[in-house]
Formats: sequence, C-alpha cells, structure tokens
Amino acid sequence: MAKDDGGLQPGREPDRIDAAQAALNRMREAAAARGEIRRAAPGKATPKRKGLRDTRGFSQFHGNGRDPLGLGKVVGRLVAERGWTSPVAVGSVMAEWDALVGPEISAHCTPESFTDTTLHVRCDSTAWATQLRLLNSSLLEMFRKELGEGVVTAIHVLAPTAPNWRKGGRSVNGRGPRDTYG
Repeated sequence: MAKDDGGLQPGREPDRIDAAQAALNRMREAAAARGEIRRAAPGKATPKRKGLRDTRGFSQFHGNGRDPLGLGKVVGRLVAERGWTSPVAVGSVMAEWDALVGPEISAHCTPESFTDTTLHVRCDSTAWATQLRLLNSSLLEMFRKELGEGVVTAIHVLAPTAPNWRKGGRSVNGRGPRDTYG
C-alpha cells in the first residue's frame, strides 16, 4: 500500500510544503486516474520550415473537445444536447416566415402563435384565408422539408379581425357604435 504524502514533492521536507506544487501534483494524479495522457510540449530545438506555419501544437489536440469552437457550433451543440430542436424550429418559422412562404403570402398572412405542432396564421382578408387553406398541404410539405419531420403538423387559419371600437382598458356593455346613429 502506497503512503499518501498529500501531494508532496519527492525529497521535500513536510514542514516546507509548496502549496502550488502540491496542488499541481494532485491535479496531475487526478488526470492520470481519469486516463488522460500528459504530452510534452513541442520543443524549440526542432528546426522550422520557412514559409509554412507550424501547427503541431494546435493539431495534436484535435478531437478531444478542448479546441476553441465558433459560436454557431457551440450553440448548435447546446441545442442538440438540451433537446431544443423543436422550439428552435418553431422560432425559425416565426422569424423566417417571409423566406419560407414567399413575399406574396407573407404580405397578407402572418403567423400568430404556435401550439404543440399547430401553427396559427392570421390572414388580412377572407380571400387570403381561403387561399391559405387551399395551400395547406403544400405548405406543410415545405415545412417538413425545411424544418424537419413533426415540427409543424397542422396549420390553423384564423379569419381576419373585425374592426373594434373599444378604446382603452374599460368598456361599457351596450349596442356599441350603432347606438348613436338614431
């Protein structure tokens, strides 16, 4: 059974402990216990080739997850690990509506909300609501190709809103604007 020296350096007296060196030794032991291999840094004794960039120090760490990554890759990995692919796809439907359906449809129809896998779209006229209902299957197929299977499974077309004469937070029950016409 090995004697636990608390991270002491060989040949050092217990009363003269170097705390930083003892912490480093403990970290090295923990890394060795995890199976990590300590590699020597490339020395300056190796001759450099002119005109070529020396990437040995960088390329030796590829594949172990310690290299710096771009923001897109980090966010993509986070989304995949957390299972946020569907909410992100829903956000892309709302944000990229113009690009997904085209300028003609987006000028008259806007996405309002998303419930489970149903997209609620409000049109500015009944004619456009009818047109969107007719395009329902082709839009669903396009969403399936662009966003993935099961993100948008139904499109609920909402009728245009009627004019509203309510002003402010409070209102009085009654006939509305017709009561002043005679």
